[in-house]
Amino acid sequence: MAAARVRSGGRPTLEEVAARAGVGRGTASRVINGSPRVSAHTREAVEAAVAELGYVPNRAARALAGNRTDAIALVVPEPETRFFAEPYFSDIVRGVGAALADTEMQLLLTLVGNDRERRRLAQYLTAHRVDGVLLVSVHAADPLPDLLEQLGMPAVMSGRRSASETLASVDSDNFAGAGGAVAHLVSRGRRAIATITGPLDVYGAQRRLDGYRAAMAEAGLGADDRLIAPADFSEEGGARAMRELLARRPDVDAVFAASDVMAAGARQVLREAGRRIPDDVALIGFDDSAVARHMDPALTSVRQPIEEMGRTMARVLLKEIAGEHPERPQIVLPTELVVRDSS
Repeated sequence: MAAARVRSGGRPTLEEVAARAGVGRGTASRVINGSPRVSAHTREAVEAAVAELGYVPNRAARALAGNRTDAIALVVPEPETRFFAEPYFSDIVRGVGAALADTEMQLLLTLVGNDRERRRLAQYLTAHRVDGVLLVSVHAADPLPDLLEQLGMPAVMSGRRSASETLASVDSDNFAGAGGAVAHLVSRGRRAIATITGPLDVYGAQRRLDGYRAAMAEAGLGADDRLIAPADFSEEGGARAMRELLARRPDVDAVFAASDVMAAGARQVLREAGRRIPDDVALIGFDDSAVARHMDPALTSVRQPIEEMGRTMARVLLKEIAGEHPERPQIVLPTELVVRDSS
């Protein structure tokens, strides 16, 4: 062991690892880089040689040799104010971070809130400064997904742009989640059930509205557009939409808000109007974030596995980068209604 260290000037080389393991340099490199194309016996021999020699991979040289940066970008096409106001984003980041913890990938968080920032990001991606991209909260007209396709950049989205999405994506079952919320309200005897939607150029928000409409129809409550108010996933948007709903349908007896943050805004307006929750108006949110648990009364909410979505996105992206996911999967994770005092 000592002789090997002396020959390399004190720092063991990949060639010395290969010689100690009795394999070729390329085979040793594949083991160290995590390739599955080696036998268990060979992997054990190389790993033992690495441990005996105290070999540390030269990360920069490996990245250059493989045309890799060992970095991925988490891109959020939203302004900074929304990113820090909504627990959804921090949960996604936590999940992505957990999936990357045992890898050598660096995570670069990029907020794209205006056209100038979008152009700067496009230049960065065109220069292939990262190995792949995770896209969160993408609106239908956003040009970034098409740019990634043109560049051949591995990418995974949180949610799809449409039913015909071509990039890999990970989402929760927005349709079923919304439908379950409405069915719960119907089971509690509510009939004038309103919804506050997210921005309808976001596919997930569309699917939550579709789920609401389908459940209302199934309950025989018909379609009344006066019970539908669009918003933007913000607390202020939820409050504004709630005021509109009360003006249009003063008899509203339940509200399904497409996010917990919007439900918080709606709750404030209902209180100001003298409506008791849940006695006069039942209230349900979506996300099951800390906002839901800390509201008074505690908010019934549709739980989507946000951290698991982040972990799954990262795993899919790593496989794409390694060339193991040519089919670009569209993964949908189940939701669950968490019933609390507000309904």
